[in-house]
Amino acid sequence: MTPTNVNPNEILKNLGIEALNPMQLAFGDAYALGKDVVLLSPTGSGKTLGFLLPLLQILKPNMRGIQVVVLAPSRELALQIEDVFKKMKTGFKVNCCYGGHSVRTEINNLSEPPAVLIGTPGRIDDLIKRKVLDLRHVSTLIVDEFDKSLELGFQDEIRTVVSNMPLLKQRILTSATVLDEVPSFVGMQQQAQHLNFLNNDGPSHRLTIKKVTPAQRQDKLDTLFNLICSIGDQVIIVFVNLRESVERVSDYLFDVGIPNGVYHGGLEQLDRERALVKFRNGSVKVLVTTDLAARGLDIPEIRAVIHYQLPLKEDEFTHRNGRTARMHASGEAFVIFDKRDDLPDYIYDADYPEVALPQKPVVSQKPEWETLYIGKGKKDKVNKVDIVGFLCQKAMLDKQDIGLIEVKDSFAYVAVKRSKVYEVVKKVKDEKLKNLKTKIEVAR
Repeated sequence: MTPTNVNPNEILKNLGIEALNPMQLAFGDAYALGKDVVLLSPTGSGKTLGFLLPLLQILKPNMRGIQVVVLAPSRELALQIEDVFKKMKTGFKVNCCYGGHSVRTEINNLSEPPAVLIGTPGRIDDLIKRKVLDLRHVSTLIVDEFDKSLELGFQDEIRTVVSNMPLLKQRILTSATVLDEVPSFVGMQQQAQHLNFLNNDGPSHRLTIKKVTPAQRQDKLDTLFNLICSIGDQVIIVFVNLRESVERVSDYLFDVGIPNGVYHGGLEQLDRERALVKFRNGSVKVLVTTDLAARGLDIPEIRAVIHYQLPLKEDEFTHRNGRTARMHASGEAFVIFDKRDDLPDYIYDADYPEVALPQKPVVSQKPEWETLYIGKGKKDKVNKVDIVGFLCQKAMLDKQDIGLIEVKDSFAYVAVKRSKVYEVVKKVKDEKLKNLKTKIEVAR
């Protein structure tokens, strides 16, 4: 039963959602039967809420100890799941554990165990081996993007997690691609339910794929520039295959006047987070990335995906395209179809319509927003309301001059109108936020 203090309709209201979609409803019904579930559903279809909301049927408000564990293959996805759960405002404690920051902080947080623990397999495995994580009372295990976890080699870590859950009753695996088989170490029940929504009005029905062929003697980077200009003032992801290619393409776009963010596994965690923040809040509208951003990230609705370089595997091509045409929106994917490249088999004979690019491309105006860094966060008791009040009073901003605000543990990011951001920095230079002296600057 759902705890009496948690109203499912209020939760949907907190998330800005009017009603659950068919996949979420079907998963809720399957979960209620108490059997293991394998959920196949496209990226962007609402899987996170789909598997979090039914947990309220089994979470016990008066029980001390971890009741549910959610594993995610990347720290970004783990943080995104935690964010959704917090926005639900259930009253249950949640913690998120992942690499790239202090394990001591996590150990301290676990001294008062949460009802729901979210984390990456590697960090959860590490905490188990440190003997600071008690999973004896866990009844439900969810492995989100299970196929990606296997691809990244987390088999041993997941095996360790499962073996430390003696009271585990229900296993939930989610994936955006069909699984060849579920490894035996997961311990799935033979009567596990399989829900397949991959071909049920998925993104492919609302996605248009087009090809772009470089003009004779034209460099591929020039073609990319022309294509971005022709798409116009829209949110775009440019996919390449290697970290070095990300940096090379990004530098070129900056040189020709297109602000952009970069995202790949070689960046420090803070740099990756900052890139995503600026992409979410509109400070940059073009993100150049590897397949690391193909799924599992909390990023805005993407107008277009550009395959500057094609992945070797068709699955990754599908996941890249899944960043657009999400939920009920439509989108476009563009393949820069340079015949001088070695094209993978899945694309070689593809009959995509060709796009004619403008001969005189025009660069869109710079984004409306710029990102401000504030050196205080949740641990300093600073919240979004505090930041809005501070900027309105001390920097004389109107509320419409302030965009998306993201408050982290030790700092915050705020989108401010580009035309006013440098004036804001000057005005608040010597001001205190909640009586705290803090660093405030334009995020780079």
